[in-house]
Amino acid sequence: MQQWITNVLTKYMGDWYFPQVGVTDILEILIISVIIYQIMKWIMNTKAWMLLRGILMLGLFILFAAFFQMNTILYLAGKSINVLAIAAVVVFQPELRRALEKLGEKNILSNISLFDKNRENQRFTDETLEGIVSACFSMGSVKTGALVVVEQAIHLTEYEMTGIELDCKVSEQVLINIFEHNTPLHDGAVIVRGNRITSATCYLPLSDNMQISKDLGTRHRAALGMSEVSDALVIAVSEETGQVSIAMGGQLVRGVTPDYLATRLNQIQYRNSEPKKFAKWKGWRSKNERA
Repeated sequence: MQQWITNVLTKYMGDWYFPQVGVTDILEILIISVIIYQIMKWIMNTKAWMLLRGILMLGLFILFAAFFQMNTILYLAGKSINVLAIAAVVVFQPELRRALEKLGEKNILSNISLFDKNRENQRFTDETLEGIVSACFSMGSVKTGALVVVEQAIHLTEYEMTGIELDCKVSEQVLINIFEHNTPLHDGAVIVRGNRITSATCYLPLSDNMQISKDLGTRHRAALGMSEVSDALVIAVSEETGQVSIAMGGQLVRGVTPDYLATRLNQIQYRNSEPKKFAKWKGWRSKNERA
């Protein structure tokens, strides 16, 4: 029986080539698969998807010309391939920049980086955290629209320049006064760096994500767009519903509670230490719900 199996394998599979697959090969395949998946996922959520479809259509047209031996078209395509490559880089420039910024946000080397070790562990104080949470939900209770950007590792200087420089300490009263209706600073976003409000009335980039819910307005699209191009935590207070939403890492969480917002802020407050538990916000929330 064994001899028969050997003869069959030799007869029908003798010319087949079976490469030796090792652990390194499997790891390499997994890495390439993850990279391709992430690239396709990134393309699907941006305008690059429509541009990619156009490039694919152009490629199919060139294949059609090659099949029917359209030499003139093939000659022109061959001469213009370098120009098309440069044009693709120019057209995809915003998307490529966003992808590289996302790659730079990864904290793979944060534990061995001398620059990160020299920085303070604490980004902002508990007083600032409480002021942001209190202000956002106070404005939400009276349906005052607001947009607060809490800066992290990536400096937002280019967006600060679109607004008005303030440089004042973060507090509930200051934030409420900035976003009060019919005041000079209420339109746009404020940027918070550490314990200071650096700028107000800032313009933020709108998200290109085509999967965003259609009922979201410009404020939420700006919050999501800012979270896509930076590592900032962006808080949006809806003027229509009074709901507080959080955008971070290209993800938007709508209708959060004071506990949830305090927890997310506490997670980015400290770089290397464990977040503290804010049990007092539970009592604050219960008191607010009874009011």
